[in-house]
Order: sequence, then C-alpha cells, then structure tokens
Amino acid sequence: MHRPIRERQFVHQKMVGNRGEVCQSKTQAGKSDVWNSATQLNPSILAPRQVHGGQPGWYSGWQRRRHTGECGMRPAVFPSIGKRRESFWRSFVLAGPLFTREALTTPRQFKHYLFRAGYLGAFFVLMYTAAQTTFGFQTVRNLGDIARFGGQVFQILSFVQLTLILFFSVLFAAGNVAIEKDRRTLILLLMTDLPNRELVLGKLLGSLLLPGVLITISLPAFLMVALMGGVGFDQLWASLGTCAAVGLAAGCWGTLVAFWREKTFQTLAISLLGLVFWLGLVEVVGWMTAETAFGSWAAALNPFRVLWGILSPFDSGTASPVICGLEYTALSLILVLVTISRLRVWNPSRGVYEATSTIETGEKTTVRTREPRTVWELPILWREMRTRAYGRRAILIKGAYLLFAAVAIGSQVVVEPSTDLILGMLPPAGFLFAGLSLLCFLMVNTQAVTALTSERDANTLELLLVTEVTASEFTWGKLLGVLYNSKELIAVPLLWLGWLVASGFCPVDHAIFVLIGFLTLTFFSAMLGLHAGLTYHNSRQAIGSSLGTIFFLFIGIFVCMILILQARASFALQLPSFLVFILGGAIALIGALAQRNQAPALYLASSILPFATFYAITTFLLGQMFEVCVAVTAAYGFTIIAMLIPAVSEFDVALSEGSANRG
Repeated sequence: MHRPIRERQFVHQKMVGNRGEVCQSKTQAGKSDVWNSATQLNPSILAPRQVHGGQPGWYSGWQRRRHTGECGMRPAVFPSIGKRRESFWRSFVLAGPLFTREALTTPRQFKHYLFRAGYLGAFFVLMYTAAQTTFGFQTVRNLGDIARFGGQVFQILSFVQLTLILFFSVLFAAGNVAIEKDRRTLILLLMTDLPNRELVLGKLLGSLLLPGVLITISLPAFLMVALMGGVGFDQLWASLGTCAAVGLAAGCWGTLVAFWREKTFQTLAISLLGLVFWLGLVEVVGWMTAETAFGSWAAALNPFRVLWGILSPFDSGTASPVICGLEYTALSLILVLVTISRLRVWNPSRGVYEATSTIETGEKTTVRTREPRTVWELPILWREMRTRAYGRRAILIKGAYLLFAAVAIGSQVVVEPSTDLILGMLPPAGFLFAGLSLLCFLMVNTQAVTALTSERDANTLELLLVTEVTASEFTWGKLLGVLYNSKELIAVPLLWLGWLVASGFCPVDHAIFVLIGFLTLTFFSAMLGLHAGLTYHNSRQAIGSSLGTIFFLFIGIFVCMILILQARASFALQLPSFLVFILGGAIALIGALAQRNQAPALYLASSILPFATFYAITTFLLGQMFEVCVAVTAAYGFTIIAMLIPAVSEFDVALSEGSANRG
C-alpha cells in the first residue's frame, strides 16, 4: 500500500525584469511512490532552475511551466504527449486566452446560474399559462387536442427565443467591447502580442457564451413540447439551428460596430438600428423579388419568415432553414474578416494618437480653437445640450433612425390603408406606431444608461462628486439632457400619430390618450436608464439590466396579449393562470429596480407595475382607451417618482470596484 502523500509546500518567487522569471520549488520528504517514480523519470524538477525569456506571450510561458513542472505545477511524466495535446488544443481553440478566461470565469458566477434557471423557468411558466388558457381545469383525453396545444406552444416559444437571441447577441457583443474602450483597457490589449484573430474572436465568442447557453438549456423545454405531438423533431432542430446562425451573425455585427465606433452610445445605437434596418431591408427585398429566382434566397435572410416556414411546413413558397443557415454563416464570416483586418486601423482612436504626438513633441495645448463659451448655472445640463458629450457622429445615428422611419412610414402611406387587425390586436398603422415607439424607448434608454456608465468608466464621475454640483442638478441635468438629445427620436412617432389623426384613422380623444401614455413611457425609459447607471457599479450589468427591462417588458406585453386573445371565450375562468406570469414579472422588476437601493417605494412600484400593465392590456383589448391611459400613467408615473426622489435627494452612486477600493 502506498504511503500517504504529505503536504508539499511550493515557494514561488517571481521576479519581473527583462521578461524573465525565477521559480524555486521545495518539496518535503515522505512523498509517495507515484511522486518518486515521476522524479526518477525527470530528476531535474527538484532542482531550482531559471527560465529565461523565450517566446513572448503568456501562453508559451504557461505551457513551458506546465510541462516542466515548475512553480508548483504537477510534473509531466510524458512531456511529448503533453506537448502534442497542448498544441492540438491551441490549434483547436482559435479564440485564444480571452475566450479561455471568459469560459472559465463566467460559469463561476452565481448570476450565471440564476439567469439560466430563470430563462428555463420562464419557458415552463409560459407553457403552464398557455395550457391553462387553452384547457383550463378540465381533463384532456383527446390526443389531437394535446398535439394542437404542442404546436401552438412551439410557435410561441420559437418566436420568443429568436427575438431574445437576436437582442442578447447584439447587445452583449457590442457592450463587451464598448466597455473595454471606456475603461481604456482595449489599448492595453492592443499593446500585447495577441494577434487580431485572437482578440476579435475572443471577445466575440466570449460575448456569445450566454446566448449559446440559453439555446442549449432551452432544449429540454422544446423536447417536452415535441413529445406532445404536433411538432416534428426536424422542426425542432431547424428552429434551434436558425436561432444559432442568426445569433452568431448578430454578435458579429455588434462586435464590428463596437471595434469601429468609440462612444458606447454610438455603438449600442448603431447596433440596434442596424439590426432593425436589416430586418426591414430583407423583408422589402424579399417582397419585391418574390416572383423571381432570387426570391427564395432573399426570403431566407428574414429569420422570422424562415421560422414561420419551419412552423408551417405545408405552406408553399416558404424559406428554407438550410439556406438561411448558410447565408448567415457566410455573413458572419465576412463580418469577422472585416473586423480582423480593420482592428488596428480603427483602434486606437484618433484622439489617442493626437494626445501621444502632443506629449512626444512637447507642444503646448493652450492654443484656443474657438472663443470661450459661457457656462450656464446648471453646468451638467449645459454640457449635455451644448457640447458633443455623446461623440461627434451622433447626428449620423439620428439620420439613420429618420431614414428608417421615413421608409417605414412611406411604405405605409403608399399602400391603401387597411383596418384588418394583425394577430387580432392592431391594424398595420397601429403596429407601425408601436414599432417606432419601442425603438424610440430603446434608444432613449440606451442614451440614459450610457450617460452614467461612460462617466464612471472614464473616471470623470468621481470628479463631479467632489465639485459643488448638487444631486438635484446632476440628476435633472442628465435626465433633461437625454430627453433633449433624443428629441428627433421622440418626434417621429408623434408625427405619425398626428398624420393618423389628420387622415381620420384615429379619433382625437384616442390620440390624446395615446400621446399621454407615450410621453409617460418615454420619461420612464429615460429614468430607468439613469437609475440603472446609478445602481450598478459594473457598466455591463447596468446596460444589460436597463435595456433588458425595457425589452422584456414589451415582449411580455406582446405574449400576454396573444394568450389573452386565445382565451377570450373563457378569460374569466383562466384569470388565475395569468397570476403566475404576473408574479414572475414582479420578481424580475424587484431584482432590477431594488438591486442596491431597497426602498419601500421601489418594492411597491415593482409589485404594482405588472398588475397595472396586465389591467391596461385587458382594457385595451376591450376598447376602453381612457382606462388604459389612467392605468399606464398612474403605474409608470409612480415608478418614475420612486426612482427619481432618491436620485435628486442625495448622491447615491455606485462607483467602480477600483474606485471603492481606493477610497
């Protein structure tokens, strides 16, 4: 029997200088026979050694110490086998150390497990709510009814997952790189010997870890639905494959924009606008080329039409999911190659080069290029309204939004107005107003949250906190500045609403109610972004929480309306089944709003908001517009006040972890 292995102490002394290091290892006596056999095969591991520079890069040094057994690592008995294994792994993982670090650290976080469990739990809650609205509390003995229910639930889950994967992929990919730029850590990565391929693929694949995990963990829910009947396994795999291919392309687009643009707001806004513009473009091209040979290839670029074709296999003229996967894979490859080739052309930015050249040449920077300007009594508001606080190219974002809105409104004006309800909810003109409003809310929310995160990452928020600027001036300056800079985004839905009133399509009283609700939700979006920026010390968490709350809110409203329409005949009996749906929304809002400031008003607002939203949905479907306006204004107005009062009362800002440690 082998003797027990006694505790071995390894003394590691690292000296940095001329890219060299000294590692000494001591081992106590009494080692087992396994250890003795290893030392007999490689006796040099017990002797102190000095490792010189070698090849640059952290990976080569780690590989050398792993094989030679230095610095406390277990020695390799057969070094040749280990070298072949490591070289194969390095050639297989093209993303490099950035992806490796992300893959090792992400699963260790508790929020990762919570997010996975919450996502799968939301799927099962949605299935339960759909079952209750379809069958109620009656016993189902007909297999045909179960099969029809399975097909219905598969449609809802597939469209919801495709929408979420599109949003998460572009948001995580763009935000991951944008935060590196705000913290000035991307310059440090560019100074290392990481090639462009490892830098781009590492950030891209690291950002797509969570969307990939979400697609994987949704498989049990889809398999359970497939076992009910009404859905084939080929449809299931086609749906998941379409989500994966489209999510990869969306992530590649977000990564390209993030490495291209400098400001976080510009990155997120261009990424979201580009995604929406792409979906609209492929829909128009597919409609115009429907009768040509190019029509099938163009239709395959619209993922929602492809998914509808998967769910309706007997319909003629549907797009093929195989063609969709090939096209989006090729598009992803093109976007990645462009990003890799232009990485060090776009980065560092021009401002870094100008500052570096000024320091090297010793030129004085006191020469004024314009006359001094008078600052208002509210300096924060002056900066937001009179300077280019969001970058020099912010006008291009507004131009792209106005172009997209003009094309969408023009296509609606040209065709003959229709009163047919889409999905039994809204006419085409109403759907266009809802889409423009949702895009406006996302843009306003993005600008509000990045107004705080950019200040924190640039270490200028600490300077503002030590000045004479009060909390009220700071909060109102940021809030009003966001609304002022978003005036073009807010005006477009209002102009479309005015055209609907002028054309007699919408009554005047209904338009007034819609106007009040729209302005309330716009102010709520801005305040929610500001609240998230003040609450979270991590910029990635702040952006994800803020935009995710807005997105999930409207996705939940849409799904809830579909379920209510399906249970219209027995809605009173199926009302308890919606309570689970509402309760889940309340818990999610409590986690988003009361994360740091656990005020009773925030808990009350988070609890009331889902119930008020559900009441507004039901009254809207009944045609009672005044009740909808009252419910939306009261619920969201109270939530705005609950977030605004603590912000204007005193400075309660979550600084970065490094700032907190220094303080």
